[in-house]
Amino acid sequence: MAGALDHIRVLDLSRVLAGPWASQVLADLGADVVKVERPGTGDDTRHWGPPTLSDGSGDAAYFLSANRGKRSLTVDYATPEGQQIVRRLARDSDVLLENHKVGDLAHYGLGYSDLQAINPALIYCSITGFGQTGPYAQRAGYDFAIQALGGLMSVTGERDGRPGAGPQKVGVAVADVMAGLYAAIAVLGALVQRHTTGRGAYVDLALLDVQVATLANVALNYLVSGEVPARWGNAHANIAPYQVVPTADRPIVVAVGNDGQFAKLCDVLGAAALASDERFRTNAVRVQHRDALDAELERLLRARPAASWLVALETAGVPAAPINDVAQVFDDPQVRHRGLRIDAARTGGERVPLVASPLRLSDGPARARLAPPRLGEHTDEILRERLGMTAAEIAVLRKNNVV
Repeated sequence: MAGALDHIRVLDLSRVLAGPWASQVLADLGADVVKVERPGTGDDTRHWGPPTLSDGSGDAAYFLSANRGKRSLTVDYATPEGQQIVRRLARDSDVLLENHKVGDLAHYGLGYSDLQAINPALIYCSITGFGQTGPYAQRAGYDFAIQALGGLMSVTGERDGRPGAGPQKVGVAVADVMAGLYAAIAVLGALVQRHTTGRGAYVDLALLDVQVATLANVALNYLVSGEVPARWGNAHANIAPYQVVPTADRPIVVAVGNDGQFAKLCDVLGAAALASDERFRTNAVRVQHRDALDAELERLLRARPAASWLVALETAGVPAAPINDVAQVFDDPQVRHRGLRIDAARTGGERVPLVASPLRLSDGPARARLAPPRLGEHTDEILRERLGMTAAEIAVLRKNNVV
């Protein structure tokens, strides 16, 4: 079955995570993504191991996580010949993705105005730390720094006054991943708009903008109240109980979202009277008296092991979950049923474990059509197919270290 974006060509000049994550989403949807890499070294993340593949490529797991479904073309676009190759590829591409520092590609004649002049329908997406304008525009942007500067770390971590208190980064590079998702959304919007206007577009996407935007309810808590949000550890600023709770053997998560679910929780705990207690009757008063509620929950939940509580809570319709490690995640029956772990064959037949796209479309489902490529694996193929180059011409480029 054809993918939703089978007719779309993407020229991907990005590296590391945010840009590659965006182009991976487009590749999952069927786009032909040409990943342009430096000859000899490639994307930085190819070397961000261990762990690395044992197939002789030395490619790191980090690289594999963001580059399924793409073809790899090596080009040194610091050279005039390399710049010409990129221009020729851009001429018949629909989308160009890049995450260089502001102005870097313009030095090579590969900026938006340069390529828009030869392809007015091109959608050119620039992903940077801080955007194309403003006092920080020239700074490099890294996920860790963006999580700190953008407020996420201030609300992540244990509460003040508790053991281990202090700001924490999220365990996944969420600023990069969310920037990649927003970039893909922007590109899809520009593609739809192009049907009406016939013109391409320039997308200026900044990690800091994304991080601030995705503070979500935390940002609005501040803007509405004027009070600076605090860290709540594994609790929730606006809902209770919505937190990690202890049991006889290991902690679990209980995520009560309304008063009806709280009443069901109390029934399961054999403490129905708690639901009518004036301190706990509504979410608003539960938030006010959360310490007293925590003490009651801990006393009751320590009576039985986690597995027993999870069955009882599920039966009663109370949202709850075990706290899985990653091995347990991939062994979970729902994760197995949804096929979230997949294997793809690389050139040579080696099988590479991957995570499947979470996108489920009834017509044109998202899927990994190619394993993450070896460095330069498709260089000759792309130069022949897209630019009509002969083997002799490619050999000269390779001799001169252009590809």
